[in-house]
Amino acid sequence: MNAGGLPGFSVVIPARFASTRLPGKPLRLLAGVPLIVHVARRALSMGAVQVVLATDDTRIAAAVSGLDVRVVMTRADHASGSDRLAECAVACSWPDDHIVVNLQGDEPFVPVAGVHAVVAALAAGDAAMATLAVPIDTIDELFDPNVVKLVCDRSGHALYFSRAPVPWARDALAHDRRSLPQDVPVLRHIGLYAYRAGFLRHFAQLEPTPLERAEALEQLRALEHGYRIRVAPSVDEFPPGIDTEQDLARAEAYLHACAARTAPAS
Repeated sequence: MNAGGLPGFSVVIPARFASTRLPGKPLRLLAGVPLIVHVARRALSMGAVQVVLATDDTRIAAAVSGLDVRVVMTRADHASGSDRLAECAVACSWPDDHIVVNLQGDEPFVPVAGVHAVVAALAAGDAAMATLAVPIDTIDELFDPNVVKLVCDRSGHALYFSRAPVPWARDALAHDRRSLPQDVPVLRHIGLYAYRAGFLRHFAQLEPTPLERAEALEQLRALEHGYRIRVAPSVDEFPPGIDTEQDLARAEAYLHACAARTAPAS
């Protein structure tokens, strides 16, 4: 257990150079520093027993050479970040019950409390994976295919993830699609995962599934093969990740605003 009462965990950052919307994303500069360095520094503040970069590109590996980060060079043909983590779990020889957190390489502002929440959610039960969710606040988010929605059972396990607006409040949305339905739990998925290393290694052996391919959501592979995913509410706001040039500009502005708030008064 660490000082916060959590079991020991490792943070793995999967990062690849190719990106459809933002080529070379891990090496793009944010406040003059490569994005992957911001993410690695964030990971190092989380109290993990180890931080690992899983990448297929030597340029990305070189960017973190001055940090206390282990680099695992992985294959270039992985279908998902979880598959890349599975190769990393083999290379690191973690015991089956060791908890591994998947921190996306484009999430430089992930709150530490969110990582601790997903670790605690996995440790508290027997689900194969754990993840986070927050309420959706606007009707635009509900209909945005880039915002992944999810529905859960009454014990807090995921039933389904979708880019479509789910659950579909039939009567309310037939009457008005300009505002969110009342008294309907509409949740946005936060793409932060915790797994046990044994399941990660097994996950890579599972056949990709039709719903995973259709929605382009790797977590559906676990559900379609009958594994449970525990969903915990996020305890902190999650700033959006970086997928586009506009996201990069917003992140730059966010960093400048944070610096201005913390600068000593003259």
